[in-house]
Amino acid sequence: MTFDEVMQALEAMGSEQTKSTYLRHGAMEPFFGVKIGDMKKLVKEVKKDQELVYKLYNSGNYDAMYLAGLTVNPKSITKTTLQHWVKQANWYSPAEYTVANVTAESPFARELAMEWIGSPEELIAVAGWSTYANYVTIAPDEQLDLTEIRKLLEQVRQSVHGERNRVRYVMNTFVICVASYVVPLTVEAKAVAEAIGAVKVDVGNTACKVPLASEYIAKIEAKGTIGSKKKTCIC
Repeated sequence: MTFDEVMQALEAMGSEQTKSTYLRHGAMEPFFGVKIGDMKKLVKEVKKDQELVYKLYNSGNYDAMYLAGLTVNPKSITKTTLQHWVKQANWYSPAEYTVANVTAESPFARELAMEWIGSPEELIAVAGWSTYANYVTIAPDEQLDLTEIRKLLEQVRQSVHGERNRVRYVMNTFVICVASYVVPLTVEAKAVAEAIGAVKVDVGNTACKVPLASEYIAKIEAKGTIGSKKKTCIC
């Protein structure tokens, strides 16, 4: 498929109802309002052309950017491209999901996560925390820097409630992911979850809720799936 053909297909899949939903979540124009399930019908074809993938992300159209995240090869994407992608993310979804998920599966996961976490720009910091949260769900525990993760847990404990709005959300997610996927740190992450309690985030005019980390972790424990790594975080 050509770039124009993909964009035409996305436009045909879009709906005003879905677009209205995305707008309530903070989506920025331009975009068509395509359901993720419908978009996935294009994944197999688009994956064949990685140059096309980069054109889709660079279009600035949210639907095309999301499709790029589903179809890019995270093992071959360059650090420079990821740094460009994070700067192009203009609302929380591309930062927190598209960029973070791809970066987590790239060779630069830890490096860029730590670089972005310290950013004064909210969406870049969001991408950093989300990248690290996703990274621990797929990386074997023996490959993780447990000392570094402990420091990040302590950072959450000390600063989450004073952080920027969406950064609070992903910090909370980070604690949940560490407790659920990193067995050597489950106890410590559970203690942080108890310490921070409920994390308040303005989710706008949506039905979204911020999970209480301690309760979420308890559910994972009840299922007996603590430490069960995911094969991929791109979805």
